[in-house]
Amino acid sequence: MSSSETTIRAKLAFWWRQTFVDLASQLRWSYLPPLMVYFAAGVSGLTSVVGAFFLKEYLDLSAAFIAGLSFWAGLPWILKMPIGHLVDLFWRWKALFVLLGAGLITASLLIMYGLVSAPAQMRSVLPIEAWYVIAVLLAPSGYALQDVVADAMTVEAVPRTNKSGEAFSETDARAMHTTMQTLGRIAIISGLSAVAAVNIWIFSGADTLGDAERLGLYGRVYLMALAIPVISVSGTILHGILQRQLLRQGRASSGPDEETQVNWLILGGGLAFVLLSIGLGTSQLAYAQELLFGMSLAVIIFLISRLIRELEPDQARALIGTATIIFVFRSVPLPGPGLTWFEIDELKFDESFLSVLALITSILALVGLFVLRPLMARRSIAHIVILLTIAAGLLALPNLALYYGVHEWTAARTHGIVDARFIAVLDTAIESPLGQVAMVPMLAWIARNAPAHLKATFFAVMASFTNMALSAASLGTKYLNQYFLITRAAVDPETGAIVSEADYSELGHLLVVVGLLTVAAPLLTVFAVQHSRFKTGD
Repeated sequence: MSSSETTIRAKLAFWWRQTFVDLASQLRWSYLPPLMVYFAAGVSGLTSVVGAFFLKEYLDLSAAFIAGLSFWAGLPWILKMPIGHLVDLFWRWKALFVLLGAGLITASLLIMYGLVSAPAQMRSVLPIEAWYVIAVLLAPSGYALQDVVADAMTVEAVPRTNKSGEAFSETDARAMHTTMQTLGRIAIISGLSAVAAVNIWIFSGADTLGDAERLGLYGRVYLMALAIPVISVSGTILHGILQRQLLRQGRASSGPDEETQVNWLILGGGLAFVLLSIGLGTSQLAYAQELLFGMSLAVIIFLISRLIRELEPDQARALIGTATIIFVFRSVPLPGPGLTWFEIDELKFDESFLSVLALITSILALVGLFVLRPLMARRSIAHIVILLTIAAGLLALPNLALYYGVHEWTAARTHGIVDARFIAVLDTAIESPLGQVAMVPMLAWIARNAPAHLKATFFAVMASFTNMALSAASLGTKYLNQYFLITRAAVDPETGAIVSEADYSELGHLLVVVGLLTVAAPLLTVFAVQHSRFKTGD
């Protein structure tokens, strides 16, 4: 064997150890409970295909309205801030938050089951669109509650000392926290993979069903989804069992070292936010969303300014720079539901094929997290965001190509092989691993550097800040869909009467604008931050 072949084999062996063997060696039973809660969040994808088709086929809601609804649905994730502080205050009783979240998720699923199985009875109480809005708002409220607790559980899951009672080094602690957060994303994506495979089986042959049979099939999916709250609650039960075992063995858990003091600014601000959200949400103000967004962002920035006083100055500046980069990266607007409607109406993508795309996405994202874990542990968040931004810009091109009919040209010259579905699968296969990694380094940074008695609060406040970016993206998506008007074909679920006609003439311009913003905004932000005193190397 030549020296070059030996070198290549050695590098491959080193990569294999870093990527898979090292991860396997860090697995612990204590990691399982929060992973079960994260897995339940991934299983929520079981209803995504059903929800997309029910919305497109049977509800007379505009693309701009749906984008605006996404803004309101994102508000519970902003409320992770006061919820996280409550978890810190009632650390021993955090399982109750999971139970409450499970109740909200169950209510949302039962409403959607009623809409697809008994629309006439549901309409006798409230309009179907109103029921849909309620269900859309209840589900993220439940998932946000459970996510806050799962984040807190990851703190207890990572040990502080080895079996000899010696504290782990900074390098080892960073590796373990990165592993824990990576496993959390893996658990979510594993849930998505599992339900995508189930959806492929469920929707096999669905294109031959009539409207009544299809709605019945949708109803069975929502009943199956009731397993989601069961999984998350089971995770918290297991967490309690493992923590009691540690106490019986005389080993301290990795919870707070000191009692958390009540921060009335956070709790009062959270209560004021809830009341303000309800007031504006039920008002007729033309700019209610924008007003709430501006006020919420100001409150969160104020709370961050208070929290970072707990950090060293260098750490505080690095956190500000890191959070700013992540915020802009996540705030880029999306095309909105119009792209999915186009794929259903014009490209003839059915439930089964969209489930195939979801399965490819989740499986390759899972592989990507394994492969990219060493990169996340070594490279800065700024470096990772630059890579993800460039990749996102390139991956905006296939959707644009499909809109302008490139698949017809390629199919004619490849005997039908490179058609619309082939391009969609190829695009999904390349894109999948990239979008799942941006938050892992930041979560690991918080778990490693935030004060022990304020871990959940730090997680929640910073998550609220970065989730505000998703609200900004929803607003941007709404504005773009108000300017570029897109409509789809839809019918009344009870009467079958046509309620809207398809018009995708402006979708191409929308895709171009979104692609340009996707690349320009994050890259300019990284450049500005990295040339300021908030430069981050984490």
